[in-house]
Amino acid sequence: MTKFQTHRLSVAPMMDWTDRHCRVLHRMLSARALLYTEMLTTGAVLHGDRARLLAYSPVEHPVALQLGGSEPADLAAAARIGADLGYDEINLNVGCPSDRVQSGRFGACLMREPERVADCMAAMGAAVTVPVTVKCRIGVDDQDPEASLFGLVDLCAKAGVSHFVVHARKAWLKGLSPKENRDIPPLDYPLVWRLKRERPELTIVINGGIGSLDDAEAHLAHVDGVMLGRAAYHTPGLLGDVDRRLFGEAASVGPAAAVAAYRDYVASELARGTHLAAMTRHMLGLFHGAPGARAWRRILTVEGVKPGAGLEVIDRALEAVTPAARSGLEAQGLAGGLEAGEAA
Repeated sequence: MTKFQTHRLSVAPMMDWTDRHCRVLHRMLSARALLYTEMLTTGAVLHGDRARLLAYSPVEHPVALQLGGSEPADLAAAARIGADLGYDEINLNVGCPSDRVQSGRFGACLMREPERVADCMAAMGAAVTVPVTVKCRIGVDDQDPEASLFGLVDLCAKAGVSHFVVHARKAWLKGLSPKENRDIPPLDYPLVWRLKRERPELTIVINGGIGSLDDAEAHLAHVDGVMLGRAAYHTPGLLGDVDRRLFGEAASVGPAAAVAAYRDYVASELARGTHLAAMTRHMLGLFHGAPGARAWRRILTVEGVKPGAGLEVIDRALEAVTPAARSGLEAQGLAGGLEAGEAA
């Protein structure tokens, strides 16, 4: 079997989506994909509730911590905290276009300050032994994408960075909302492919508008890795085929098998006082396109928010999906366990 690096397929950091519960679900579908936290600002890491903000389950590895900030000393300190907690990579966000990020002088607006980004990366790299990486856009506003992207990458490479995730769109900080910035600026995949071709010693991962594993495989002819965002979140079942198709493993993981694997985690979190809906909201698209998928979503959405909702909600939702979609559980002899859970 060919051994591939984890960056070959990763799941993008997405605010309010890729929390620790989401990441565990994704890990149940793929043992090999690299997972990212939501972006955390240096202020939150240094002065906030670290036990809550930086919590993760050991099953999430490999998992990267994404930071937002622009002060080298603060980023170095936050990176050190993340590394000490066992995160496998520390990533700097140089791509988020939200107003809140701009006002804090981090995210995509830093594309205009490549020297500062390089200083930040040098400080982070000196503070930790795990890889430090950059996630960026190809430019902002009226910047020339070739000059802005290659300029940022070259300065960061001189600072010791070898791994870059490039969202192949500009960010228009004036005139477009964060949501519009995810769709309206045109994609320029060939520019990112060219970056890899002309900087072969660097690891280049492409991001933006990639909706399927077929698309991912096509990009892997040009770059080292692919990062999936909304496609992975809204249709997480596609992650079940990642290890087989992109990492050379023998088998895929079906949605029902992922539910069975996730169930133990849900039970442990319920015992700690976590609300069921905090976990099931990430499962809504798991059976996307399958018979019974609408009932699956409805039961999880309506019943999952009720006080005291527990595993029986997941079991009932699973019963609404056709037997063909449940075959992964039955093959493992787990259907009876689900019924017993309902009775309890």
